[in-house]
Amino acid sequence: MTDTLTRERIAALKGLEAHLGVAFPSYRLLHQALIHKSYANEQGLSGHHNERLEFLGDAVLELVISEHTYRCFPSAPEGELARLRSVVVSEHTLAEKARSLELGDYLLVSRGEAQAGGRNLDSLLSDALEAVIGAMYLELDYGACRDFILRLLGDDVQDIWQSRDFIDPKSALQERVQQYSSDVPVYDVYHEQGPDHDKTFHVMVKWRGQVLGRGQGKTKKDAEQDAARRALNFLAEKDAGR
Repeated sequence: MTDTLTRERIAALKGLEAHLGVAFPSYRLLHQALIHKSYANEQGLSGHHNERLEFLGDAVLELVISEHTYRCFPSAPEGELARLRSVVVSEHTLAEKARSLELGDYLLVSRGEAQAGGRNLDSLLSDALEAVIGAMYLELDYGACRDFILRLLGDDVQDIWQSRDFIDPKSALQERVQQYSSDVPVYDVYHEQGPDHDKTFHVMVKWRGQVLGRGQGKTKKDAEQDAARRALNFLAEKDAGR
């Protein structure tokens, strides 16, 4: 079985182009970039999903952000640039950008995945955005990808650099709470979603019995970092409200 582009799907993808600010010469790869594996399996579209495009888009994204940070911060050591890049291209950041582009509205997932809220999952949205970048690279060129990525993330690079939010969130959280007590934050995995080869971990971080934040990621480590980052935001907002 092969997938075909209906008039309705083409019209929808044209609407997505307006959000992206990029014109594709054809819609074949953009369409594929928005097909989750669950939908492909459900529809009998063997191999016709977005994972290979995601793989390519991830590499293009890292190259663009690496080049940009290298040029923007000429005196920064390699370690700081690497940590800055990891925050800028993190699952949470990319998912938020995907939401700003309303990417979930165009994502094709299985009925079960849709009922479980898959179109709004950080993991699916970030993967889809990377796949769109992969499609953009193949349909257009590196320059078009770079322009798109920097329109999307360029301000974030500067904001994160200025705020120093690229410092390891778990370490930053531990330093923050130990100003008040020797008790350390505790991380608990409270939910695992998806098959063994494609799990999403949901983690909560507690301190002195209070839940400070919840996060998710493709690995336990990423989920813990996301939870710590959200905990730091929660504490900052709490301090600001005093």
